[in-house]
Amino acid sequence: MTTSRAERREDVTGRILEIGRRHLAQHGAAGLSLRAVTRDLGMVSSAVYRYVANRDELLTLLLVDSYTAQADAVDAAVATASDRSWAARVVAGAAAFRAWAVAEPSRYALLYGSPVPGYAAPPEVTIEPGTRVVSALLRLVGEGVAVSEVVDGPGRAGSWATVERVVSEDLAAVADEVGLEVHPAVMGRAVLLWATIVGATSLEVFGQYGADTFRDPEAVFLLQVHQALAILRGTPD
Repeated sequence: MTTSRAERREDVTGRILEIGRRHLAQHGAAGLSLRAVTRDLGMVSSAVYRYVANRDELLTLLLVDSYTAQADAVDAAVATASDRSWAARVVAGAAAFRAWAVAEPSRYALLYGSPVPGYAAPPEVTIEPGTRVVSALLRLVGEGVAVSEVVDGPGRAGSWATVERVVSEDLAAVADEVGLEVHPAVMGRAVLLWATIVGATSLEVFGQYGADTFRDPEAVFLLQVHQALAILRGTPD
């Protein structure tokens, strides 16, 4: 009986997510309605509320589902490139991040677009899946330092001496929090790479480049990643 109930919950939740993803694509996150999802599900509201209590819980389910799907895609790409160079694995992970976003623009918008009015994601549920991609990137950064692909210090960024103390302390604190034993300058360059990946992806997915500006958006994205990767290395040209 317990197994049957668990399977029933898993089945219904899966169907709710499937319909929720469809509604997300049609109406956007702000337009999501649990009542509309319930109607398409073909169940009475009182039955659905045993699985999802309200719109906020539906949004949380969709957030976790989307973060997990994108992180799985990135992890798979990095694993597939395990026999390639360190830099190639970083690029593979970044490319997978973009490819998922381009294929799933509404789900990407839920993760990296405008906040949904009146909704606050519960950190105890969303932080772990929401940080999987950046954690994978930071593991690669740590590996890059370990194999001397990344300079563990300011490197060619000679302006590090002028960086505000508070910035250096914050970068050091973040590195400590994620267990990355590197100079704060490395963390700063890693943040630059992350900002490039997310920023370049968002510009494309949200149509900010304009429809006819770039004939090959993927090539433009990879150019940006390679340029940020060169800065991350911290080595002379």
